[in-house]
Amino acid sequence: MTTPERPSGLTPDCDSCAALCCIILAFDKGEAFAIDKPAGLPCPHLDGHACSIHASLTDAGFPGCARYDCFGAGQIVTRDIFAGASWQDQPDLAMPMAEAFRLLREVQDMRAQLQIALDRFAPDEALRARIEALDRQLAPEWSAETLAAFDPAAARAAFQDILSALRNAKGAPA
Repeated sequence: MTTPERPSGLTPDCDSCAALCCIILAFDKGEAFAIDKPAGLPCPHLDGHACSIHASLTDAGFPGCARYDCFGAGQIVTRDIFAGASWQDQPDLAMPMAEAFRLLREVQDMRAQLQIALDRFAPDEALRARIEALDRQLAPEWSAETLAAFDPAAARAAFQDILSALRNAKGAPA
């Protein structure tokens, strides 16, 4: 089975990000990560805005990093919401960038799931229109202003309504 192409805006671009996943996320030592790293502290392998072991993550004991996908949230936060600024150059941005990343990662995950629904479940015309409308709502021209005006609770509720409708649709998997 081939994987469908991702819609615009769901592919990560680490070169346009301020290494947000390398500071924001926590690692628990185990099969996926060779070390414990608390959330909010930079990974010891972070070298500037890049991972010093990126080419050998799995061999170095970090398959969790190799598999991680922010669905483009990192570059949206860095490039669009913070206009290219970085917590590394302006430490006071670490918390606001972390909060924006957490929200945008959730938003981008919802968008990815909506795309799967369109690709795999063949929703009827009305449900397809709802899915496409929610995807547009989840993908505005992001900026600090649109982020401040965004209602995550309403987006989550609309997303859950669509998931319920998909479950109840004729021919949907149980």
